[in-house]
Amino acid sequence: MTLDQPSKEVVLEFPDNRLLIDLCGPYDSHLTAIETALEVQIVRRGNVIGVMGEEGVQNRAAAVLNALYLRLEAGKEVAPADVDRELRMGPSEAGTGTRQGDQLEMPVGNRIEIKTRKKLVEPRTDAQKAYVQSLFDNELAFGIGPAGTGKTYLAVAVGVSMFISGHVDKIILCRPAVEAGERLGFLPGTQEEKVDPYMQPLYDALNDFLPGKQLAKLKEEKTIEIAPLAFMRGRTLSRAFVVLDEAQNATTMQMKMFLTRLGEGSRMVITGDRTQIDLPRGVPSGLSDAERLLKSVPKISFNYFTSKDVVRHPLVAAIIEAYEADTEAG
Repeated sequence: MTLDQPSKEVVLEFPDNRLLIDLCGPYDSHLTAIETALEVQIVRRGNVIGVMGEEGVQNRAAAVLNALYLRLEAGKEVAPADVDRELRMGPSEAGTGTRQGDQLEMPVGNRIEIKTRKKLVEPRTDAQKAYVQSLFDNELAFGIGPAGTGKTYLAVAVGVSMFISGHVDKIILCRPAVEAGERLGFLPGTQEEKVDPYMQPLYDALNDFLPGKQLAKLKEEKTIEIAPLAFMRGRTLSRAFVVLDEAQNATTMQMKMFLTRLGEGSRMVITGDRTQIDLPRGVPSGLSDAERLLKSVPKISFNYFTSKDVVRHPLVAAIIEAYEADTEAG
């Protein structure tokens, strides 16, 4: 790649046309995403790309294109999520490698990669990066913020990564079985069939990281468990990666019960959104109490997300901001 910088245009030359096709994306969709996000104009001429716009923004777009091309040269794919990550997080810092902490290896530098059986997962915002870092650094971590910010998805990805690398022996995922403002009545079927609808988001995440047959086998062997929070009572969870999702719907007593399950060699992650509490009126959220009581306890991390960290559809961030503004105005 060569970089020339005239007064009104940054010119980038990419030597491998096959990689350039992947860089541009289907119907140049990756270039369009960069143009829209940074308000620049990108023109492709053979294996040369010109970027036009304000000087600082030109260089930012050029840095994004260079980073994505380097990713392709390293044998990785470039998907819309990768373009989004480069736009949000900026160019990578010099220096990569591994470091040892509690016998866990994790890349250092500006890029963090979580290896699973089916895909490589990378944080897409600075808050996500700090969150993943804390999951490796702490035995107990909280992820608090609005929907769509990757709290549960990244926690499950780290759990799968630690499991396949042998740092834990099992994965346990649980949620409070609380209805989100609707009365569903008595559900038919076995105990597992009754709670499955509440657990579906956890199944969705696992299906992204593990092949279907392997996941089914691990579930059958109870190496991976997905269960309601109430099923944790009386257990000691050793050498396990444990995730409590939708923790804002746990009562104070349930939260205390869950936190005291932590056993030797285990990791716990608690995720929740304080704006989506479905507990009966007058029942305090165990997540809020845990935040208040444990904030100053060493080796427990609290990580916070905002609407800027939403990685679902862009409208989700706008919806969250609209509701937040209305709450503040009220």
